[in-house]
Amino acid sequence: MTSSTTPSDAARIAQDGDRVAVHYTGTLDDGSQFDSSAGREPLEFVVGSGQVIVGFDQAVRGLAEGEARSVRMEASDAYGERDESLIVSVPAEHAPAGLTIGDQVAAGGRPATVVSVSAETITIDANHQLAGEALTFAVELVRIH
Repeated sequence: MTSSTTPSDAARIAQDGDRVAVHYTGTLDDGSQFDSSAGREPLEFVVGSGQVIVGFDQAVRGLAEGEARSVRMEASDAYGERDESLIVSVPAEHAPAGLTIGDQVAAGGRPATVVSVSAETITIDANHQLAGEALTFAVELVRIH
């Protein structure tokens, strides 16, 4: 935790099983923003239910309504390390026609990104786009339902 604000001591704090609403901004170590709830409704989820990544759950757990903090998490608490076995090449004749780098496809029931295209093969990466990245979230607990 790098910073926090604290409301009154009598405030209820978020714990496992609570439905919460949270505003957040996510950044990478280079400072680039990859996601934010700014301008949208707060993100709602049940703490400890597995609906969000482990580190995000940990960032919200223990906050009171109106409280904010910034938390940096390693890849293992975010989207995991990159798994090279999730990068595969398939013969171009077995892939849909017209694929280009960056296209999103399904591979074995999971989303994947086309990372290279040649006349012979199409290579796809089924790792989450943020796999292998440490993430920092600035979170504010808006309400506990």
